[in-house]
Amino acid sequence: MSRPPAVTTLFLDVGGVLLTNGWDHIARKRAAKHFGLSWAEMEERHRLTFECHEEGKLTFDEYLGLVVFYEKRPFTRPQFRRFMLDQSQPCPEMIALFAGLKTRFGLKVVVVSNESREVNAYRIRAFGLDVLADAFISSCFVHLRKPDADIFRLALEISMAPASNVLYIDNTPMFVGIARGLGIRSILHENYKTTRDKLASFGLDSRSRRVQALKRSVPESAKR
Repeated sequence: MSRPPAVTTLFLDVGGVLLTNGWDHIARKRAAKHFGLSWAEMEERHRLTFECHEEGKLTFDEYLGLVVFYEKRPFTRPQFRRFMLDQSQPCPEMIALFAGLKTRFGLKVVVVSNESREVNAYRIRAFGLDVLADAFISSCFVHLRKPDADIFRLALEISMAPASNVLYIDNTPMFVGIARGLGIRSILHENYKTTRDKLASFGLDSRSRRVQALKRSVPESAKR
């Protein structure tokens, strides 16, 4: 039997893989409680706007105006913005894992994610993702969002990588299924250990001394 093509390129999701989710329903519920907002009303307004916001068609201020500041509030936009951004935390083991594999195997790393521009830019800077990734196919930049298969096609075109040489890691089963339908081998991320083991089954073994040393050199910003 012939061996499957070698993995040369990683497509990585951000929320739930490299970092916590940036602005999911848990974070929104936490914000509603913290600022004394109606959770149900805020969530309905978010539901009506979030696709346009993540596709870069609504600015951050426009989104806040429609979802929170459509009436006078006892807190400011900067206060709410700070709270939103503070919900993001890194997954240091995962960032270190991919940083080590990238260096050892000479991999190209492309982020494929659904995020709004303000949150995306903050997360890239705050956690050093620009050190890890070679390109960001973020919904806010390309005006496409998963589950649209075109965002994966665009990532393939920009990375100049054949689908057969790409490995995609995401924690959402639907998105993993869509990528597989395009011929992109994929891993459904559940936790560090299972993903590490699955990566090894694709020929990307992180448990060598060389990769362990590289993992220890991950930027401090990614460990916070």
